[in-house]
Amino acid sequence: MMKQRTKIAMLALLIIIAAGVFYLDTKGTSLGGKESVFTSKSYPPLAVENPELQRWKLETSRRTEYKSSGRDLFSETLPPPPVQKVERPPDPVPQAPVEAPPPSLPANMKFFGSGTVPNGTAKRAFLSDGEEVYIVGEGDTLLGRFRILRISNASLEFEELGSGRRNSAPLDEQAAPPA
Repeated sequence: MMKQRTKIAMLALLIIIAAGVFYLDTKGTSLGGKESVFTSKSYPPLAVENPELQRWKLETSRRTEYKSSGRDLFSETLPPPPVQKVERPPDPVPQAPVEAPPPSLPANMKFFGSGTVPNGTAKRAFLSDGEEVYIVGEGDTLLGRFRILRISNASLEFEELGSGRRNSAPLDEQAAPPA
């Protein structure tokens, strides 16, 4: 360890060196012969046209009102994003559903008569597509597409199997196939 006397001698030496540097700096010369870094003789002042205070800027800043963004300045967490109001299009005017036309038998299919078998069975309908004759009863399926619902003397009521839509075909007495 250093003795107390050595410490005091080193402190006095450092003070003398600091005083010498300060003296040379205030004179404007440095130890290297150049201008000192601490002096501001080489620094040109800023070019200010009118050094007077611009009071209109001060008044403008005084009249400014603070409008909060809703964020807490003392919190590190960000506030939740603002909820954007989504404009909904107006409700569409309800329109009546467009109904498909009622089903019909194939264009060349004609209902040309009905009858019963003498032993008391259900009524049968006779249909023709020009060359082929079809005999169906109530509840039977025709061409895999139509179910026969009711057979009367003047019409044949049927239902389309795929859609459940119903229609009827009138009796066409002239459509009987040639015998």
